[in-house]
Amino acid sequence: MTVLDSRPNVPGDHESNPIEAPGALLSEAGVSMAPVDDLGAGRGPFWLDDWLRANATDVLAWRRHIHAHPELSRHEFATTELIVSLLRAVGLKPWVLPGGTGVVCDIGRGERCVALRADIDALPLTEATGLPYASTTEGAAHMCGHDAHTAILLGAARALAGAPELPGRVRLIFQPAEEVMPGGALDMVAAGALEGVERIYGLHVDPRLEAGKVGTRVGALTSAADLIELRLTSPGGHTSRPHLTADLVYALGTVITSLPSVLSRRVDPRSGTVLVWGAVHAGQAANAVPQDGVLRGTLRTADHEVWKALEPLVASSVESLLAPTGVGFSLDYRRGVPPVVSDAESTALMRAGIEAAVGEHGLAGTEQSSGGEDFGWYLEHVQGAFARLGVWSGPPAPQADIHRPTFVLDERALLVGVRTLVHTALASLA
Repeated sequence: MTVLDSRPNVPGDHESNPIEAPGALLSEAGVSMAPVDDLGAGRGPFWLDDWLRANATDVLAWRRHIHAHPELSRHEFATTELIVSLLRAVGLKPWVLPGGTGVVCDIGRGERCVALRADIDALPLTEATGLPYASTTEGAAHMCGHDAHTAILLGAARALAGAPELPGRVRLIFQPAEEVMPGGALDMVAAGALEGVERIYGLHVDPRLEAGKVGTRVGALTSAADLIELRLTSPGGHTSRPHLTADLVYALGTVITSLPSVLSRRVDPRSGTVLVWGAVHAGQAANAVPQDGVLRGTLRTADHEVWKALEPLVASSVESLLAPTGVGFSLDYRRGVPPVVSDAESTALMRAGIEAAVGEHGLAGTEQSSGGEDFGWYLEHVQGAFARLGVWSGPPAPQADIHRPTFVLDERALLVGVRTLVHTALASLA
């Protein structure tokens, strides 16, 4: 694979790239935040502490540069170029996916290999934070923290590249297109990014956890998320004579109310399976039975075995519900991402990494979420664990949720993330 050759003006590559104190910048924007410091400093190894002391402001600069220049899924060309340049600058040999976005790079030598993953794409949102380094791209913004994920993995990469010796290989996976289904993780797997990998780890920012804490969970952390689109057809007719046609709106109502109930009786309730409708359209006139209608929704579950059985179960249930109505239908069932299920051994290794990184006080639990995350595709092939990185500044700062135009994060978490990934990789290779 040919690596991109052009080198952008990379923050952190030049001494003439000063960065203001993050707390001061946020204060100017009306956001209260504690001073940025290195949570977990002095917890070794010595080369990691030395690297962080010398390069912490670079990590912040990378994050802000990416934040100001967001790119949507599968269009992350400049972000990819930035990543490649920063890795090549310390003697690494990254390669780019065939589509031109996304980067894979190995550090170290040996047969054993663990992977660290970050997602690099932005959301189709317009930022409303007022930050000095806010998005400069209309209709695109890093409101899910992927800019932080990318900067953290870059920091971990460059720190590991300067380590005296590693006990094996660490594979860096900078993944495109996490925000679209079924997700860019499939592109990575197809390109061979998991070949030779024994475990994989990832982080995601969490505005419910304070900076300095990292939350883990054995088992399902996120849910599978599938899309359902049901299209109904009828000859149409007058509402005064429903017996002479097929009542399409009634049929829609039957599916809307009955299908979630049927699934609740056919699926183990402990699986966290939930069907929620998001859109329904049919007809115009109050006295006319429409000829067509459409129903769309999402179906989520935290259970991997249930996820595999849902599509045929939905299809047979819809057919049974609509049979008495005489309405025709076509069902488009689109499987999204599998649940993220962290195994016990990988989670234990990650918890050991977190404790080594920031101390026992940094360990936290985390709740299972009904949201989707395509990290689950990697876990279809290798074992691994996914964790939530605290980015809340603590009271009285508000907890601004992700995927909102006003989302901000405590940048102290960046160095916690770097420490966590480095120590997790070392714990896994020990």
